[in-house]
This record gives sequence, C-alpha cells and structure tokens, in this order.
Amino acid sequence: MTRAQVSRALCICTTLEEFPDVHALALGYDNFWASAGVHPDNEGVAEPTLDDLLERGSLPRVVAIGETGLDYYRLNGRTVADMEWQRTRFRTHIRAAQALKKPLVIHTRSASEDTLALLREEGEDGGATAAGGVFHCFTESAAVAEAALEMGFYISFSGILTFKSAQDLREVASWVPMDRMLIETDSPYLAPMPYRGKTNNPSYVPLVAQQIATLRGCDIADVAAATSANFTRLFSGVAA
Repeated sequence: MTRAQVSRALCICTTLEEFPDVHALALGYDNFWASAGVHPDNEGVAEPTLDDLLERGSLPRVVAIGETGLDYYRLNGRTVADMEWQRTRFRTHIRAAQALKKPLVIHTRSASEDTLALLREEGEDGGATAAGGVFHCFTESAAVAEAALEMGFYISFSGILTFKSAQDLREVASWVPMDRMLIETDSPYLAPMPYRGKTNNPSYVPLVAQQIATLRGCDIADVAAATSANFTRLFSGVAA
C-alpha cells in the first residue's frame, strides 16, 4: 500500500460472524478502520438486531455502518415482494447509523429505486438527523447519482470505471463533484484494467484515480488530494 501511495483503508464487514476478524485488522494497524454490518445479499447468516449494530458500531475504530442496502440481482425464483427481509435489514442499519451518527456504506444492485425510496422513508434527506454515507462501488445511472448527491451521499468508484463496457459510468464520473467522490477497490473483486480478473488489492486504487484524472482533464494528484480529504470528512474521527 505504501509504495502505491495508498495511506489508509476502510475494512468492510459483511456478516456478524466475520466482524471480530475485520475489527481486529482495524485495531492492529493505525491506518485501518472498520465498518459493522451485514451485506444485503448474505443469507443463512446471523440476522443483525439494532442492538447488535449499536454495540459493534460503538467500538474503537469502527467508523461506519454497513455494508448494507438492497440487492435484487439474484432473486432465484423469488419476487421483489419476497425480499422484504432485505428491506427490514436495511432499515435496521439505517436506524443504527442515525443513532450512532456514523455514515452508511450503501450497496445497491438491481434495486436503486427501492434503495432511494427506503432511505427517504427513513429520513435520509441530508438533514441534521440523517446519517449520510456513501454509495459504494457505484454502477448506477446518472439519475441515481444525482438523487444520491441530493440526499447528501458521496459516490465511490471502483475498478469498474476502467472497463471497456463502462462508458456510461465514466460519463457519471466526469461530473460528480470532486468534493463528493471517493475511490475504492471492493477487494478482492473488480480489479481495474490491466489486472481485470485477478485478485484486487489496495495498490490498484491509483489506477482508478488515474482514470478519473483522465476523464476530468486534471492531474492524478488533484484526485488523490480530493478523495483523501473526502474520506477524512465522511468518516469523522479518521486521521488525515
């Protein structure tokens, strides 16, 4: 990470069962932090209660709630109505984040309309009681990006931005305000070109930054400075 000039990382939790390991990483390194949450696509795992998330979200170096959201990509014969358990889980995360005043890490796949609607229903309108957060690994339309920004969320781009098929996403990245943008790995997935198909790691983040710099006609140092400042601002308590 250091050689790639990547100085900090947020370690994402996706199940309660794995939280102790994720949290241990954050406790073991002074440039790592952790989130607490259960991914919407994870089934057959411990279902988080509000108290579960409040307890874990209050621990040292836990700076976010999630990964959470909605994912209707793999319905496996079910209907959207059958996914009420996901919507209930998402509401639990939102309420925990609001109570803790910590940001949400939002995952949405094939479910953007419901994701935005549910956030609005739970008071995520950018107001004083909203948790805010980031739409991570963004792959949605310009309209979804606009809605998320209006609600006070950040937009995070991954290695997908470098894929040949991602022209629409590059157009979104070309206009998202620099003070509301993050970059990420979504490791171990979605390694950027020319490493697509290989295990992703934080040393590849500069390739995403370079793609953004190319799109916007600026220096990669400008992207690095902006996204680093945004990381510190969003995840309050994280050292610069």
